[in-house]
Amino acid sequence: MKKNAIALLGAACFVSGAFIMKVAEDKITLDVLQDAQKLIGLTFTNAQLDSTLSEMEDFKESYEAIRKVPLPNDVAPALVFNPIPVGYTFEKQKVAFDVAPPANVKLPKKREELAFYSIPQLAELVRTQQISSEELTKFYIARLKKYGPTLECITTLTEELAMQQARQADKEIKAGKYRGLLHGIPFGVKDLLSTKKYKTTWGAMPYKDQVIDEDATVVQRLQDAGGVLVAKTTLGALAMGDVWYGGKTRSPWDISKGSSGSSAGSAAAVAGGLLPFAIGTETLGSIVSPSTACGTTGLRPTFGRVSRHGAMALSWSMDKIGPITRSAEDAAIVFNAIYGPDGKDQSVYDAPFNYNPGIDAKKLRVGYLKKDFERSYGFKENDEATLAALRQAGIELVPIELPDLPARELTLTISVEGAAAFDELTRSGRDSLLVAQHKNAWPNTFRAARFVPAVEYLQAQRVRTLLVQQMQEKLKDVDVYLSPSFASNNLVMTNLTGHPCVVLPNGFQKNGMPTTITFMGKLFGEAELLTLAKFYQEITAHDEQHPDMNFGKKKKS
Repeated sequence: MKKNAIALLGAACFVSGAFIMKVAEDKITLDVLQDAQKLIGLTFTNAQLDSTLSEMEDFKESYEAIRKVPLPNDVAPALVFNPIPVGYTFEKQKVAFDVAPPANVKLPKKREELAFYSIPQLAELVRTQQISSEELTKFYIARLKKYGPTLECITTLTEELAMQQARQADKEIKAGKYRGLLHGIPFGVKDLLSTKKYKTTWGAMPYKDQVIDEDATVVQRLQDAGGVLVAKTTLGALAMGDVWYGGKTRSPWDISKGSSGSSAGSAAAVAGGLLPFAIGTETLGSIVSPSTACGTTGLRPTFGRVSRHGAMALSWSMDKIGPITRSAEDAAIVFNAIYGPDGKDQSVYDAPFNYNPGIDAKKLRVGYLKKDFERSYGFKENDEATLAALRQAGIELVPIELPDLPARELTLTISVEGAAAFDELTRSGRDSLLVAQHKNAWPNTFRAARFVPAVEYLQAQRVRTLLVQQMQEKLKDVDVYLSPSFASNNLVMTNLTGHPCVVLPNGFQKNGMPTTITFMGKLFGEAELLTLAKFYQEITAHDEQHPDMNFGKKKKS
């Protein structure tokens, strides 16, 4: 991503904010414009450049006037990315969400085994009052306190709030007012989602004491479902990597290794049994990557499925919010609670999520990226075993290919939109407070992005429109397709088009770290996507593998 953004460095300095900052005290001369045009790969005559001088001065005045208007991070541009291809139609009918109840759920003799129970199992224990929400909440808070410091996966324990919510849940359940599968179930959220009375740090030193005194829509919806917020989880600073202002988040499989990012803490906490589920976000791999490093099941929904109100903005046209869980069905349960319009995030579409046991996985049309699976890579045998397991179970896999367009080059979108989102951070010089200051870190990316011309940014979005259309054509004959999780072209392309994915554990590397495989869905096709993912997890046991929390070994639960 950084390489492409930097390649455009200064591409139209004479129309960019950064260039004007540099020469704000100097007169813009013909020599300046002659140097600037070398960076954009265009050549204008001296007469043509001379004619633009007065307009350059006008631009500079416009920049200064615009900069005087307060623009906090939650103010979005008056442009909304549209992932809908021409001719696309939404499913009209909404079917009731349904999950088959687990049979004969009992409290385990060893209380520690609760740490890796599924959401339906925990929900049944709470519903039948075999355990109270208060007891369950205390259990997970104790694990957060015990293992959280080692994994460096928690920014804030919301213990006081959690106990209040748990006791309220118990009162309601005893009174027969059961809200559903998340009632009384503890959860965590990535600390770029705002919460009342608790800090929202964005994982970054300049914001480590920031309080945004409102609940993000996702937080509010989970609480409305009866969920109990117990923790805010770490993220790499400003949603990159696993390094935050307090350290580096670790994978519970090997604490010498980072949990990747940026939803680092959410994945580490769920994998280690510190939380039943947590919320993550993805712009370009921030659910897929940490889920791979930690062996969790992560759902990245379709762009426009979940409101981002109350979430830190990095890229308005690419940011997505989704659950990190231990199974596909758990992800479906959480997603069902958080999706849909809220009247605040104008990018969200009102489309149904018709997940239910009536969907037959064997009737789904399933594709796979044949050329990517044929490449040589370190854990290829795990992916081959996944394909073989599906075929043996009666799933026909049809080879498909992705569009032939320069998707990687379009990732300058993140650099430009991120630079705008953190304009004040760059101009104030407070970007020097961020822990990471290397060449590919945000401070340098945001500075470099100041030099990307508006024209080139818009041209990139026009190519993105072609990508959206061509993806629709490529996927017209499949409901779901499989990709190696390492396949960066698929990861980049589908984040740009807004397609949903579920990343699932499917084995281990020789060094003991987990591997995953990616199941991709059609736009707004989360129901079919999660159905096939659940089917795969029912015929394999990879999602039942957990770290022993002595850190480093794996065992089957």
